Parts: sequence; C-alpha cells; structure tokens
Amino acid sequence: MREIYVKSGAVRELALVEDGKLCEYLLDDAASATEAIYTGRVERIVPGMKAAFVDIGQEKNGFLPLEERSQSVSLPRLQTGDTVLVQVKKEAQGAKGAFLTRDITLCGERIILMPLNRYVGVSSRIEDEEKRKALQAMGREIAEGAFGLILRNAALNAAEADIRAEVNELTSAWKSIQRAAPTAHVPSVVHKPRTLLDSLLDDYRPRGIDRIITNDETLAKALAPVAPVTMASDDLMSIARLHHQRDKALQRHVWLDSGASLVIDPCEAMTVIDVNTAKFTGKRDLEQTILRTNLEACKEIARQVRLRNLSGIILIDMIDMHSDVQREQVLAALRDAFAADRVKTVIHGFTSLGLIEMTRKKSRMPLREEWTVTCHVCHGSGREMLMKEEKHG
Repeated sequence: MREIYVKSGAVRELALVEDGKLCEYLLDDAASATEAIYTGRVERIVPGMKAAFVDIGQEKNGFLPLEERSQSVSLPRLQTGDTVLVQVKKEAQGAKGAFLTRDITLCGERIILMPLNRYVGVSSRIEDEEKRKALQAMGREIAEGAFGLILRNAALNAAEADIRAEVNELTSAWKSIQRAAPTAHVPSVVHKPRTLLDSLLDDYRPRGIDRIITNDETLAKALAPVAPVTMASDDLMSIARLHHQRDKALQRHVWLDSGASLVIDPCEAMTVIDVNTAKFTGKRDLEQTILRTNLEACKEIARQVRLRNLSGIILIDMIDMHSDVQREQVLAALRDAFAADRVKTVIHGFTSLGLIEMTRKKSRMPLREEWTVTCHVCHGSGREMLMKEEKHG
C-alpha cells in the first residue's frame, strides 16, 4: 500500500509511506533550488577544469562545465563577466556550490522538454521494446527536430493529444523564460521548478497511490482526482509516527527484525554500508542464515538509501558469502528492492574485495543535511538535530 502524507504549514512536509514504512521524507520549501533557472554572472573561467564559476546569488558560486556532451545546440563561448542562463542540476552541499548546466530542461508530468537539445528518448523504466519504439517514434514526430524530448513513464498510457498539449505548455514556458532573461536582474531566478509535491505525484501516480492524507482542506480538494484523500489534524506526522521514523533515519545504526544490523556512514567521497550479523547459535545452518540475513538487509538498505536520500558512490559490505550462486541471489534481491526508487540507481555488482558497488543520482540534499547541523561543541563529524522552530522559522 502506498500513501502520501502532506502537512501544510510554514514549510510543507511530505512523506511517502509504503506498507507502513517511511520511504521518503521531504521538505517542500521555496529554498529548494534544484531545476530552477537563473541568470548568472561568470565570475571565473578555469581552463584546466574546463569549467566556469558562476554567481547565481547563492553563498557559493555554482560550478558550470564548459563542455556538455548532452547539448546539441551550439552556445556562445563564455568569458569572465558574461551573463549566462543556467539551470541548477544539483544543490549546493558542504563546501561545494551548486552544479549548473546550460542544457536547460523543463519537466512535465508526461514529458521532459529539452529546448537546446535534439535528442528524443524514452524513460528507462519503460522496458517493453515495442512500446519504447512506438513512443520514440511519436516523440520524433512531435518534436520535428526543433527540440529534444524524453517521454516519461506517465506517457505510456497517455493520449497523444495530452502529450502534445503538454509539449505546447512547456514550449510556451520556455519562450517566456527567453523573453524574461535579457532584462532580468543578474543574478536572479527567472523560472522556479515544479514543487516537490508535483514531482512526487507525477513519479508515483503511474505506479498507483492508494491514499493521500493531509491537513490542508484546499489541497485535499485539488488532490481528490489523484487518489482518495483523508483529512487529518495538524499533527498527522506525529500521530502516524513518521517523525519517529525520520529521526531514526538520522542515526548510524539500523536494526533488522532478525537481530542483525546496518551501519551507515556517509562521507565526502562515498557512503559505506556495513551489514552486521546477529548472534549465531551454531554452524549447522550458517550459510543459509548468512544468506537470509543478507537478503533481509537488501530490502532495508533500499529503504534507508531512499529515505536518507543518499547519492553518489555507495559501497555495501554484506556478510561474507563464498557461493557465487548466493551472491547473484543477493544482487537480484538488491535490484528488486530498488525497483521502487524513483531516483536513477545502478547496481554495478561485487568488487574484487567482495563489496557491492552501486551509484545513485544526486538531486536533492540528504536527509541529515536538511535536519541536522555540525555539532556546535566539537565542530567535528558529530551532528545535532535542528530544532523545529529553526527549521520552519
């Protein structure tokens, strides 16, 4: 069962719950910059990095690669002091500024419009080859070489007329951006992205949403066509113990039902997840016990990665298995567990050291960055929880 909780207040809180377990917890606030389009000023060109640093009005200058393979349309060569239209692909985090692109994309429910690109593709979530070919052919017919398109999962069962209407809507939005940019203050936002609630609904509607729970009566009426809506009080997150599940996801240790545990350590270069076994009563069924524990861990690892919004390189140290057959079982279980993830995730397999290597696309800030700060006492690796009034104030 898939449920979405929406709590409106100073900051809108969103929670995705699958079979009673919290899988995503999001703050839908105006400060989120991902996918926003800015007019920025080129502050510095670094030829050795083939990159420019661009002032978009944030604390740190954004990082803009000068060469982007995905881009089809030739754009002017940049110089220091130039005004440039850029889009945030990854939010600023830690010592790094936002990651920027000049290859603008505009997201709709069924399509992604790429006005400076000519590529027409289909979501990798659509696996049927015949359906992929049919959608791609329709996309090429609609685009006529004037722009690029990616047909999303929601396009699979959509009428062509609805897809064309969405293309028209997004191309109109792009024309508005082009009109506004030349006279806009530099730096400034010229286009705000869809809200996180829009994105959440668009991504999960094709897979089915069983219920939406909210404290917002106006929102409840707007969401009624999407799924059955239940009205709740302002403390709906606490009553459903979602705050409790969120706070547990800020801790290193995660206990499994079997008594085994996970230790999750995010660091600058990667995230490392260690699977620790429960106490064994004997060696008789040791191999099967290890396999069962690793399979159990796969489900919880997928949930924790989604909930914590971990990204980049992730290494998983499963309990040692000596059977190649069992290793393949674990890889299959891990891929199956991540099938529900709406963020692109790739399971690369076991390394020569016996670790599972995977990568996950980065988009938003990790959960712990949203809800904790560096410890004010030790100023080290420790974190402390932001008070509710600080976060929402």
